Amino acid sequence: MRQAESVASGIAIIEGRSYRVAQVASFVRIPQGYHDLYGVISEVGAQATPETLVDARQRGESWMTVQLVGEIVETSFERGISQYPGINDEVHLVTEEDLGRIYGVGDEGQITIGRLAGAESIPVRIDLDRLVTRHSAVLGSTGSGKSTTIASLLRSICHSGGGKRCSSARILLLDIHGEYGDALKSAAQVFRVNPSDDEQPLHVPYWALDTLTLLDFLMGPMSETALTGVLDKIQVAKLAVAEGVAGVDVNALTINTPLPFSLRQLWADLVDPEYKTWADKERTSPALEEAGDAQSLKLPKYSPPGPGSALPDINQTNVLGIKRQLTQMRSRLLDRQYDFMLHPGEWEPDLAGKSQMDLPELLEAWFGHDKPITVLDLSGVPSQVLVRLIGGILNITYEAMFWGRNLPEGGRNRPELVVMEEAHRYLGRDADNPARDMVQRIVKEGRKFGVGAMIVSQRPSEIDETILSQCGTQFALRLSNNADQGKVKAALPDSLSGLVDTLPVLRTGEAIIMGEAARLPIRCRINLPPEGERPSSADPMVSAAWAKAKAKEDYERLAAAWRSQDPKWGQDNNTQENG
Repeated sequence: MRQAESVASGIAIIEGRSYRVAQVASFVRIPQGYHDLYGVISEVGAQATPETLVDARQRGESWMTVQLVGEIVETSFERGISQYPGINDEVHLVTEEDLGRIYGVGDEGQITIGRLAGAESIPVRIDLDRLVTRHSAVLGSTGSGKSTTIASLLRSICHSGGGKRCSSARILLLDIHGEYGDALKSAAQVFRVNPSDDEQPLHVPYWALDTLTLLDFLMGPMSETALTGVLDKIQVAKLAVAEGVAGVDVNALTINTPLPFSLRQLWADLVDPEYKTWADKERTSPALEEAGDAQSLKLPKYSPPGPGSALPDINQTNVLGIKRQLTQMRSRLLDRQYDFMLHPGEWEPDLAGKSQMDLPELLEAWFGHDKPITVLDLSGVPSQVLVRLIGGILNITYEAMFWGRNLPEGGRNRPELVVMEEAHRYLGRDADNPARDMVQRIVKEGRKFGVGAMIVSQRPSEIDETILSQCGTQFALRLSNNADQGKVKAALPDSLSGLVDTLPVLRTGEAIIMGEAARLPIRCRINLPPEGERPSSADPMVSAAWAKAKAKEDYERLAAAWRSQDPKWGQDNNTQENG
C-alpha cells in the first residue's frame, strides 16, 4: 500500500486534529460501500516495499503493509473480514470518531485500563473474563513500567463500575520485592514476614505444604528406605489427629492430607533410635545418661558403645541411618529466618499435633477478608526456600479452589486471579521446580475451576515455554533483548510481527496489548495510579540524592536491617532495639 503524496509530510489534519500517518500499530479504514474494513499497520518503509518495486524509494514513494482485522457491520465493530478490498480502493486514516466506534463499547465484562497511544481521548478496555480465565503475561525490561502497570491493572479491576462491578473480586499477588504493600494498601490486605501495624504476619504452615518438598528442604537427600520410614511416622502422626476432622476419611488419608503434625516430635522420634545404646545384652535397659527434649530440640545423651562385644550395645532397632539429615532438620527448626513456615504462630501444632488455628482459618485469612486483593510480601523470605514456598502457596490456592469449586467460597463462584511478580526467578526450566510444576497445572487446568494466572517478568525468554504459551493475553512493554522480543513475536500472527519492532522504543508505561482480552492488538498508555499509590520500584534520583547535604548516618541501624531481613526496620520510630 502506497502513501499518498498529499500526506508526504507524515502529518494529516482532519477536523482540526492532527494525525500522524503510517505509524506501526495504528489503524487504517477502507470504505466498502455500506461496510468499512479496518486494518492494522504492521510494516512501514523498506520492508513493506513490494519486491517488484524496490526502486520505488528512488521515486520518493513510501509503502506500508496492512493486516485486515475487522469491519463495521451496521453500527458495531466485529473481528474478521466478510469481504476484501479491491485494487486501487482508497485507504483512509482512522480518526478518533472511528476509534470510538471500535473501542467505545462499555460492555458489562470490560474494564478501562488506559488510553490509545495515538488518540488519548479514546479509552482502552479489555475483557475481564478472558483476562482471568485465559491467563495473561505482563512483559517488559527493567524500567519499562511493569510494576506501575500491575498496580494500575489491579486498581482498574477493583474500581470498575465505581467499585461495585467487582465488589467480590479475589486477587492474590505474590510480591517478591515488597513493592506493592503501600501502593495497594487501600484495596489490599498485606501479609508480611515482619509486619507493620496495618499488616498481618505471613504464616505458611509447613503441614499444608507438599510433604516430599518439605522433607527435601528440612533433611535433604535420603535413601528410599529412610524416606519410607520418615513418611510412615508422618502418616501415623496425622492419623492421630484425624478423628472427627470434617472431610477426613482415615481410611483414605495420605501423607499430603493437610493435617497438623509436630515437626519437633517427629525429630525426637527419629533421633532417639539413631543415638540409643543398651546397657544389657538383652537390650531391655537403655544406657541413657540424659533424656532429650522434643520441645527444645535437645539431643538425648547415651553412653557410648563399648569396644568389640563389650557393653553398652549399639541399637539396631528402627535405625534409618539419617544422623546427618536430622542434624540439618534441627538446624532448620532453630533458624529464626524460617519461623514463618516452620513455627507459624497459632498454626504451629503442639507436640501432640494439636494447633489453635487450622486450615479453615488459614484459607479465610488469605481469601475471606473484605478487601479484593491479598498481597503476600515475600521480600523477607530466604532465597533458599523461595521456590519451594511459592510452590506451596500456589498448591494451597489451587487445591482449595479446585476441591471447593462448586461451593460459594470456591473457584467457580468466586474466581481467583494469581499475580506472580518476577516470575523468571521461579518459573524457569529447572529439573526440580515445584513452583513451575504448580503453575503449569494452573495454566493448563485452572480455567475450568476458577483459577487464573498473570505472569509478570522482565525476561520472558527464561520462563518455561509451556507456561508462557498458555497466556492468552500479553501486555508487552518496552523490551530491548532480541530473545525476549522473540517470545512476544511468537504470540503474534506472522502478518503482525512488525509490531514487535516497536517494542524497544515504547515509552515507559506504554504497552502493546494483544490476545484474548483485547478486541484488537493495540498500543496503549496505561493509566497511572495516583501519586502515593505507586509501587516502590522507581529508580533513585541519583543527581538529586548526591546533591543533597550528607545526613547523619547510623550504620548500626543499617546492619540491624540486614540481620533482620526487614527493609522497614527502624523506619517507624527511627530507633528500635536489636533482636
